[in-house]
Amino acid sequence: MSSWLPVAILALFSFGCWGFFSKLALLYIDAKSALVLQTGGVLIIGVLILGMMDFKPATADIKGLGFGLLTGIAYGIGCLFYLIAADRGKLVTVVTLTALYPLITIVLSYFFLQETINLKQTCGILLALVAIILMSS
Repeated sequence: MSSWLPVAILALFSFGCWGFFSKLALLYIDAKSALVLQTGGVLIIGVLILGMMDFKPATADIKGLGFGLLTGIAYGIGCLFYLIAADRGKLVTVVTLTALYPLITIVLSYFFLQETINLKQTCGILLALVAIILMSS
């Protein structure tokens, strides 16, 4: 078994629970409050990881630092919009649509990192686009 597969499965399970718990939170509090509390949860994990690194994260590379911060900003904005959508819509539809975010990553990677996309992957992308249409109607 590949070394990435077990942790990818754990990430899948964790993200699935995140989507479910966020809807439960939205039954009791508003989306902005849920985002603040979610950020507190991420902060707890961040402090635990920081402790595992002896409180010495790699920050010497300015590009790495900048992109790391941009990652957090994009995540925070995405989470806010996800929570608002989950509050207003059916979780089944919102989760399915937002779970297709890798399409954005693929397009950006293709144009900016010159990563290739083969025919099989292109078919998968087209099917994902069909899924968006089917799930949003």
